[in-house]
Amino acid sequence: MTDKTSAPQENSDKPKEPGFRIQRIYLKDLSLEQPNAPQILLVAAEPQVEVEIDVAVNRLSEEIFEVALISTVTAKVDSKVLFLVEAKQAGIFEFSNIPPEQVDPMLGITCPTILYPYLRSNIADTISRAGFQPIHLNEINFHGMYEHRMMQAQKAAEEAALAESKGSLPN
Repeated sequence: MTDKTSAPQENSDKPKEPGFRIQRIYLKDLSLEQPNAPQILLVAAEPQVEVEIDVAVNRLSEEIFEVALISTVTAKVDSKVLFLVEAKQAGIFEFSNIPPEQVDPMLGITCPTILYPYLRSNIADTISRAGFQPIHLNEINFHGMYEHRMMQAQKAAEEAALAESKGSLPN
């Protein structure tokens, strides 16, 4: 009598399906400062608001990445800071069997697009809880932001190559 296994044998030649998975979304850091309170709160003027957003990527393993949206929202009245909110909204994303040339755009476009609504909500909530009208951040075109970064990186590489080639020329 021969032994037969009931489980089908896996075909090792068959390519695995590409996969993208959100493992976790979390608020990594949040701070609120009101350095000129309470005096600044008595000034009746419309605040000037500045918003900065950046994307940071940290490789945790071969297929797992942490992507963080880092934001600073500063409101000033008469050039004095009314409030300052710094937030870092992060997520852990898993990429399996995705070609390397597709992973970078996903890290720079897809992941920040997923995280951004959480960041917007946390910032608006924090500002509201501080006693101010919430500030709802405008939508961001992460695709355009990614392409701009790629153009800047390409330009910097070209300038570095040009500077290197000039340095090797005899005088």
